[in-house]
Amino acid sequence: MGKISRPRRGSLAYSPRKRAKSIVPKIRTWPQEQEVRMLGFAGYKVGMTHVLMIDDTPGLTNGKEIFMPVTIVEAPPLIVYGVRAYRKGYFGLETATEVMVPDFKLENYPSKKAKNVTFYSLLGRRIKTLPKNYTEEVFQQKLGELEELVESGEIVEVRALVATQPWLARIKKKPEVMEYAVGGTNIEEKFGFIKDKLGKELRVREILKEGELLDIVAVTKGKGTQGPVKRWGVKLTSHKDSKGRRKVATIGPWHPARVMWTVPRAGQMGFHHRTEFNKRLLRIGENGKLSLNGEEIEITPKGGFPHYGIVRNDFLMIAGTIPGAIKRIVRVRPAIRPPAKRPPVEAPQITYISRESKQ
Repeated sequence: MGKISRPRRGSLAYSPRKRAKSIVPKIRTWPQEQEVRMLGFAGYKVGMTHVLMIDDTPGLTNGKEIFMPVTIVEAPPLIVYGVRAYRKGYFGLETATEVMVPDFKLENYPSKKAKNVTFYSLLGRRIKTLPKNYTEEVFQQKLGELEELVESGEIVEVRALVATQPWLARIKKKPEVMEYAVGGTNIEEKFGFIKDKLGKELRVREILKEGELLDIVAVTKGKGTQGPVKRWGVKLTSHKDSKGRRKVATIGPWHPARVMWTVPRAGQMGFHHRTEFNKRLLRIGENGKLSLNGEEIEITPKGGFPHYGIVRNDFLMIAGTIPGAIKRIVRVRPAIRPPAKRPPVEAPQITYISRESKQ
């Protein structure tokens, strides 16, 4: 038998392939920026459409009209409900303290009982770090103590605690809570930025810029348990094989007397935590509308986006596809490893947006 010389089928780069721990993806690494701003945003995946735009990237089609598939992500304003401080520990950063705003009523909650709905009542979880009698005086006292720690130099990192508002997008979900780092080199400037935003709403246009590159962090669509052919892309065995076609021919030798982890086997497929790098943010829309040729147009196509409906809030128009299912939470951050020849950080000229029915 001749020597088999080919790459193995199926990448091992993401092994072990198992279910994500949480539907809310985590961001473990943040870009280093001089500008003081929150390093990212969060929204809900709406669906896809396509646009015609003038290519402003280096290449053969520069200056020409090109077809571009785009993904729409609805991004209602985030609520900055707290600040978390870190100090340097033996194994890296460790939490020193965190300060959260007192409970408050939600004026924008779309319900007849909106006057009685409070922010922490919607979380559906108990925050153990929040005292029972947490008044405005206690909040100001804790914030002052944290400010003293920042000025003393004990705190080396501060991050904003934010929550989504799915009810603004008419999505029946509880608010997702997460933390975001803040750009800049001065810890006092970072803390001042978060302090000014505590208890307020933060819109996407205040954070991101049209034309910049983003990293998309999300949990992919779940496909359940699948066999090695679909999961790893192995070749079907011969039709003469009496033991089955959609399987690997042998799972290993006699010695070592065990199945190696590199052997393609059936198992979980999809619902994985994934990050896609360098996706360009083409446009930022407001209240479901986008300016095109001097005219405000609705981004929602005829009949609405399939399985989603109408876009009512601010949204992101991202070039290409992104991971995740419809209505799933998607987190973005500025690109952490952009290419050397990157496109300009400015909104490209869009000549046409498809709003035909996607049904």
